[in-house]
Amino acid sequence: MRKWKIALGAAVALGAISVASVHLLDMGSLSLKAGTAGAATPAPAAFVMPVPVTSVVKKTIPIYLDYAARTEPIRSVTLQARVPGYLEEQAAEDGADVKKGDLLYKIAPQDFQAALDQAKAQVQRDTATLDYARSNLGRGTELAKSGYLAKDSFDQRTSTLREAQASLALNQAAVRSAELNLSYSEIRAPFAGRIGRNQASIGTLVSVAGTVLNTLVQLDPIYVTFNPSESDLAQIEEARAAGPIEVEVLLPGETEAHQKGELTFIDNTIDHSTGTITARATIGNAKFALLPGQYVRVRLHVKQQPDALMVPQVALGSSQLGKYLYVVGKGNTVDQRLVSTGPTSGDLVAILSGVTEGDRVITGNLQKIGPGMPISPLPQKPAT
Repeated sequence: MRKWKIALGAAVALGAISVASVHLLDMGSLSLKAGTAGAATPAPAAFVMPVPVTSVVKKTIPIYLDYAARTEPIRSVTLQARVPGYLEEQAAEDGADVKKGDLLYKIAPQDFQAALDQAKAQVQRDTATLDYARSNLGRGTELAKSGYLAKDSFDQRTSTLREAQASLALNQAAVRSAELNLSYSEIRAPFAGRIGRNQASIGTLVSVAGTVLNTLVQLDPIYVTFNPSESDLAQIEEARAAGPIEVEVLLPGETEAHQKGELTFIDNTIDHSTGTITARATIGNAKFALLPGQYVRVRLHVKQQPDALMVPQVALGSSQLGKYLYVVGKGNTVDQRLVSTGPTSGDLVAILSGVTEGDRVITGNLQKIGPGMPISPLPQKPAT
């Protein structure tokens, strides 16, 4: 009995030792796996935002004054007849571009041709009468010298000659008047321009200065009228003193001017109700791109500004504190600069304060960065 209990206790002891050994082996295996996994997966590095940058550049830029403006014709006339008659022909179509002297309308000329022929016949008759009176007076002069012609008869011959001269002069004037009336039956362009819509049908009986036929406006050159404020007047006058002021005209939607001219007129009185003055530029319009009555923008080139610090307009941000730029700071971090802006030149804007020449301005990914953030500047592209 005692031997059996000793054998049972030995078996229990061996089982406990076996279980403990297995547990220790499992713990070692877990520790080894944990150490191996930690060595194979290091902590990820922080992401650095790549950003495009450009350097602040210094350049000379033109200074402009911008105004809303309206085009006006230099000359505009209403076409009317100078003689009465039936309208026979419209030689130029509606909206046609015509040159000076081109035939526009024609009134039936038969009556005026007949009047001219009649006046010329009167001149021929009076010429013959004058020739006879001149010969008769010549004979009378010889007879008067020899005493065969009375003084009264000689005076009558002299009077007849003078009457014939006056009648000839009168009918010669009638010929010129008839020739003018015949020429007025053709209505020609007094200057180069464009005619509008016809307002009198063929066959209409037109009266003198009573029937409107059409309108004619000059298109090249053309006026552009605008109203500078009195605060700009001193700057404009200073520029005029230095030489002619170039004026650029921009149509709605245009960013570059295709028509240019010169400031040619400034009124002599300021409108006290608006504080503006009327000014006018003369613009070349060879392609007829501008028509009277159009609303346009004008830019007056008043001076050049040297050494302006320029950055791309896309780099500008705006906040409650004002305009700002993101600049590459120490250690490639974002540095926010509050700036004041000046005139623009193409895609660039002048910076009056806040940056210096050579600063690297961030031009992209502006919504993804903020002050103090680390960044990775991309290769620079100079502002142009």
